[in-house]
Amino acid sequence: MNGPILHTTPGEMVGRPWNVVVVGAGGTGSALLPSLARLHHAMVELGHPGGIDCTVYDDDTVSEFNVGRQGFYPNDVGQYKATLLVNRLNLLMGTNWVAQPRRVDSSVSLRADIVIGCVDSRRARHAIVQAAKRGKVRYYLDCGNETDRGQVILGEFGKARHDRLPHVGDLFPDMLNAKNDKGDDTPSCSMADALRKQSLVINQAISVQAFNLLWTLFRNGGLNYSAVFVNLATGRTNPVPIDPQTWRRFGYEAPQMRPSKKRRRVASDGQ
Repeated sequence: MNGPILHTTPGEMVGRPWNVVVVGAGGTGSALLPSLARLHHAMVELGHPGGIDCTVYDDDTVSEFNVGRQGFYPNDVGQYKATLLVNRLNLLMGTNWVAQPRRVDSSVSLRADIVIGCVDSRRARHAIVQAAKRGKVRYYLDCGNETDRGQVILGEFGKARHDRLPHVGDLFPDMLNAKNDKGDDTPSCSMADALRKQSLVINQAISVQAFNLLWTLFRNGGLNYSAVFVNLATGRTNPVPIDPQTWRRFGYEAPQMRPSKKRRRVASDGQ
């Protein structure tokens, strides 16, 4: 990682397993979960105590038009996505992850170190944030995309601080506004129809950036950027540095750092 570490991995995540919740096991979720299992294995091999404990939420089942675009095969049609992927990874990687074949709604309270949202609707993001507030969540990793572009944003919940990473709702409040949700949730009627709506590559491109952020958070002990924008049409990938001035361009004002008591005392003595 180039440049200084500006956000340090919390100490409590160094000495115990990471508790991770993934919401959405479709396009991006099915691409990211195998990488998450590889990250778990790498963490354990490198001496981390326990790697990753993961719970996956998704109430959808595999349709024939998901095969090829998402991480599913013809024999998977009709099965719950979350259950299928979790069972497959538990068998292959020896994990003990948990599937929740249901939506995150007003009855769900999330408790996790990291919640990863692999969803594209405002309504789903709003539900994730509300469920996190009802429980206790440190990080929110939003993985969203449109036809051929998308974003990966790692932010923190909690009181506003000068050094708190802004989450997707801080930088883009409208992305959590369920009233303005105009997403097309109509199931595709063919593989060709699905590919007209979305690039075959975009989910993998987004999942790679999310995977790299999590790997860097573990391996390097911190980050010097907390978000990435991907545009397949132009071939560009743009990281967003951890910098209040950069955040201000998105309309997010981080609180100013308060001077320490010692510094305030020195300033007072000089008057």
